[in-house]
Order: sequence, then C-alpha cells, then structure tokens
Amino acid sequence: MGLRSRLAAAPVVRRAWHAADARRSARAAGTTRVRRAAARLFIGPVNSAGQGFAWARAAERLPGVAAADFMYRDAADVFGFRADHSVGTVFFRTNRPWQRAQRRAILRRFSHVMIESGRQVLGPDETVDEQIARMRAKGISVALVFHGSDLRIPSAHLAREPDSPFHATGYPETPRLEEIARRNHRLIDVSGLPVFVSTPDLLEDAPGATWLPVVVDPERWRSAAPAAPLMRERPVVVHAPSNAGLKGSDLIAETLRRLDAEGVVEYRELSGVPAGEMPRHYGTADVVLDQFSLGIYGVAACEAMASGRLVISHVSASVRSTVETVAGHRLPILESTAADLEETLRAVVAAPAAYREIAARGPRFVAEVHDGRRSALVLASFLNVEPAASSRPVEE
Repeated sequence: MGLRSRLAAAPVVRRAWHAADARRSARAAGTTRVRRAAARLFIGPVNSAGQGFAWARAAERLPGVAAADFMYRDAADVFGFRADHSVGTVFFRTNRPWQRAQRRAILRRFSHVMIESGRQVLGPDETVDEQIARMRAKGISVALVFHGSDLRIPSAHLAREPDSPFHATGYPETPRLEEIARRNHRLIDVSGLPVFVSTPDLLEDAPGATWLPVVVDPERWRSAAPAAPLMRERPVVVHAPSNAGLKGSDLIAETLRRLDAEGVVEYRELSGVPAGEMPRHYGTADVVLDQFSLGIYGVAACEAMASGRLVISHVSASVRSTVETVAGHRLPILESTAADLEETLRAVVAAPAAYREIAARGPRFVAEVHDGRRSALVLASFLNVEPAASSRPVEE
C-alpha cells in the first residue's frame, strides 16, 4: 500500500473527509427560509398528505403573514407531496452541521411554529418538550397540530366504532399507535400549548382542540373531471386507500370483486400512485370509495368531492354533526358501512340521477370549507392577526 493509500485509510483522515462531506451536504440541503413579514410561521416536520404546505399557503392569505413548511421524507416516499423545504429522513437524523444550521434558522427566522404529530423539529438530540422550551425562551409562539393516527387512541376508537380496525386480530400496528397517541396526549397535557386537529373526528380524542380543516385546491380537481359522473351504464368505482389496513379495504374487497365480475360496476383499486396523478384517476371515475373503518373524512374524500364524484364512505354521525355545526354545511358524502356497500352501490346503479345531485354538491362544499379560507381564519387567532374580509368564506 502506497503512502497516499495509507493516509487515506488513516482514521483521522477518514473522519476529516466525512466531516467535510457532511458540511458540503448541509450547504446543499439549505435551511428553511421565509420572506420578511410581521408573523412568520414554520410548520413541520411531517407534511402529512401535503397539508403542512397547504396550511402554509392558507396562512399567507392573512395580512402580514409569511409561512413555510418543512418535512423529512423517507427514501421510499412515492407520493411526492409538495413542500417548501425537505430533506431525507436519514439526513435529518444524522447530519450534524445541517442540524445546527437548521436549528439556528428556525430560532432566528420564525415568530410562530406549529409542531406536527409531536415530532422533533430542531433535530433529534433534544426531546420535543425541551425543544418547545427552547423556542418559547426565544419568544416564539408554539402550537401542536395532529393529523389522525398520531392522536387517535385505538382503544377508545374501538369502543365507539363497530368496524374499527383496532380489534385484537385487526391492524398489526395497533399497539404502536396506542403508544404514540398516548405519548402525544401527555405532550398536550404537559405543554399546555394550543392544539389543532386536521379532521373533526379527532375532537372526540382531544375535546379542547380546534379543528383546522384540511386544504385542497378545488380548481385542480375540478378541471381534471370535465364530465359529470354516473352517466354510463356501468359506473367506474375507485378505491385508493393510503393505508388499506386502516381504511377497511379488506371489509369491502370481496363485495367489489363480485360486483365487478357481475358487470354491475368497473372496480379499480389504486395504490402507490404519486399525488400528481390522482386528479386524473378521480376525474375518470364515477364513484370514489373512501374508508369504512374509521368513521372520518379527510384529504382523499375532499379531493374526490372537489372532482364532483360521488363519494361513498362511513362517516360517523358525530363527525357529520360537527361539520354542520362548525362549518354550516352538510357533508355531501353518501353514508354506507362495509356491510351495506353492496346494497348502496346497487341503488346508485339503479337510480343514478338522485346520486348525481349529491355528487354535484361536493365541489361547492370543498370550495366553502376546504379551499384554505376557513383554515386561514382558524390560524389567524394563533398568529394574532386580523383576517382580511376577502379571506372569509361565505356562510349560507
């Protein structure tokens, strides 16, 4: 081995090379930036279903507000949701120079921080409680925001939902989700911070929280669906569960295969489809099946409603009541449990005109409740700003 090879193999040289490489990677990744404004909001680090990015844009509807979302992505991320700033998960946890730079950036650039899912935002070295204390010591206003499984307690859900996926032989990750949810409930109790939830069902788990509606772009989904649904003799039925084990896909699979074989419907199950391709899939469907285990509605249902499709799902009576009370609109999702789905679909096929009316209400509902204006109003109180009149949705 020559002198150069021996030097390259020396531990001190390897450490120096790795340190230099880490610094180069940190510079290339950059830190989360935000334009100058009176209120500067950071949202991270999860961006579930692209909602961190969408809420940041909603916040920027407010006068004097700038916002940015950050997320770390797994290498196997197939959805590709938009984010203002993202790095790989391993990079987030291991690159020390970047962690220091990102921590300084958040503490210096932002006046408000919304922590998603109880995750660390300042790197992996401190607990979330310690990071909250660090940010508050810098005068930063901090809030917590949750998306679903990060706060929904499986054992409590099982007690109120007959088709809950959290029974003994159901979803295999149930013990882990129970642990995560209870840890986040402890964080809520200890921190005393404002709490926001993305779907109204979570108010049953956290009664003191505020509903921060999910946000979708109505025009993006409407423009990909030029034809009205339920005009063909054999309707196209789409099911695209982000997590089949939680959405009750196993409860409806046999029914849908049988109806497809009989020629009653044309069934398409989608998985691993990038987010950018979903408008086309929904736009060519007649019916979208959302979920049949959780009793909720979220981003996927809103996207399908914005497309003007007939959405069929199990949404609990309490969720429907909350939506009507808080938002002033009835939820235009056709109710069906998994056990009733065959009867429901046969009824739709037999008399499509009546169900086209339900589908036609979807785009307006989404435009009024989920286009970002209502979410901006919710964020205004946390950001301590007065919303402009143009940002207010029209009440019926």
